[in-house]
Amino acid sequence: MNRSATHIVTEFILLGFPGCWKTQMFLFLLFLVVYVLTLVGNGAIICAVRWDPQLHIPMYFLLGNFAFLEIWYVSSTVPNILANILSTTKAISFSGCFIQFYFFFSLGTTECLFLALMAYDRYLAICCPLNYPTIMTGRLCGILVSLCWLTGFLGYPIPIFLISQLPFCGSNIIDHFLCDMDPLMALSCAPAPITETIFYAQSSLVLFCTVTYILRSYILLLKAVFQVPSAAGQQKAFATCGSHLLVVSLFYGTVMVMYVSPTYGIPTLMQKVLTLVYSVLTPLFNPLIYSLRNKDMKRALRNVFLRMKVSKNCMG
Repeated sequence: MNRSATHIVTEFILLGFPGCWKTQMFLFLLFLVVYVLTLVGNGAIICAVRWDPQLHIPMYFLLGNFAFLEIWYVSSTVPNILANILSTTKAISFSGCFIQFYFFFSLGTTECLFLALMAYDRYLAICCPLNYPTIMTGRLCGILVSLCWLTGFLGYPIPIFLISQLPFCGSNIIDHFLCDMDPLMALSCAPAPITETIFYAQSSLVLFCTVTYILRSYILLLKAVFQVPSAAGQQKAFATCGSHLLVVSLFYGTVMVMYVSPTYGIPTLMQKVLTLVYSVLTPLFNPLIYSLRNKDMKRALRNVFLRMKVSKNCMG
């Protein structure tokens, strides 16, 4: 659907994942199952952290907030993907497109900050175990978590508002399943190098600063782990840090390919797949990664599901 250059674009067409009816239904069911599993998995972590007194420590408070963030992050894309698959027009309103754009990038930035904060928490716990309880207090942890949320959501209103003010007067077709920076800039009738530079500089700064801090923290962590005299202590430290590093690698690896390296040589389908990895699959895998390698979390999750089963039986 193309509009003539004399008309202002009032909606965009998200092509998503084109295919025959059977393919569309398969994708709908696949995304629906992934979405439900993500909500259940991350919701279970939130309940475990809230209900289990033994998990009322900074590490699990951060993990509970991270699970809450993942629920919102996946909800910024998947419900719209499901609606788009069922839609005959594939249309999203102009304001709806930029609202999704804002929440997608704000939540993604918040995730980067949370991963850095969790690395800081692990660094303190392993490298400064004696001082950890006095440094990472509940009050400090709450302040740092609040700063992550505030910084993530206050960083993009101005750049995204400036992009929304650009003239979109030609084609309104976006070959993607969400409103993203590159497709929107490609549809703009007027170049905006300053706005584009500010946006990418801000995104690159967040990515490089957080990933550099995370890598530095884990280099120091590995040094401290190898100095632990007991093999059991080393194994516990590796299990705790390994799960976090797996999440970091999965998230940052795909995000940097999309927003730091040039994307003009990457096929459109590959861009969609990469976006799916960090925006949909990462929130799905996080509960598995964190719970399967953590005995305390596995015990707490068993208690959560047992509690839910007992409640269901009582209601029945």
